Amino acid sequence: MDFLTGEILYIDKPLGWTSFDAVKRLRGMILRRYGIKKFKVGHAGTLDPLATGVMIICTGKATKRIEELQAGVKEYVAEIALGATTPSFDLETEIDATYPTDHITRDSVEDVLKKFTGRIEQVPPAYSACKVDGHRAYKAARRGESVDLKPKVLVIDEIELLSYSRSSITVRVVCSKGTYIRALARDIGESLESGAHLTGLRRTRVGDVEVGRCLSVDDAATLIRETPIEYPENWENGSVC
Repeated sequence: MDFLTGEILYIDKPLGWTSFDAVKRLRGMILRRYGIKKFKVGHAGTLDPLATGVMIICTGKATKRIEELQAGVKEYVAEIALGATTPSFDLETEIDATYPTDHITRDSVEDVLKKFTGRIEQVPPAYSACKVDGHRAYKAARRGESVDLKPKVLVIDEIELLSYSRSSITVRVVCSKGTYIRALARDIGESLESGAHLTGLRRTRVGDVEVGRCLSVDDAATLIRETPIEYPENWENGSVC
């Protein structure tokens, strides 16, 4: 592998890590391995710290493909708690309201999910990296300020109910870039005339890259450490010319 010229790594991002944490770890390994001080590494599609699964990391000239790679269709498996909401729509914040769930049946969940397939509008979470007046929305939300985000158009190709109980559901979602599964959980709860929030999320596919093909961060670091060093022909004074 030629990390300096450019490689694409498929990583299974661990729970609790930010996408930047994974990029920083692998960039640090490359810098130390090649004895350089600066090098371009990026990721194709952010995953929240409370999510795991497929993350594509590009090095060197392969970073030019980030926009292309992150445009791929995404597949997720999401665990959603029914009957309660949180300000962040997931476990980042505490429950702020509870709702009845006795009226929710498997059939009603199946009917509601059908409403979210196809081309839909979705209001992003206030606790998100979307920008409002040039600032990240989550910063204002964490200060307790109200955040006014406009709906965005996106496409959900498939939603499959994998498991059901009156307190929780698990769904598989195939969707376009820009879909917030946390916001989908919120909207499902509202459509069920109750509340809901995300309790678990795993990205199982990006484009044709499935999670089974992904390396752990440690395995990727080992790969970088053990790959023979090959400097590109245009290597000069510790940089690619």
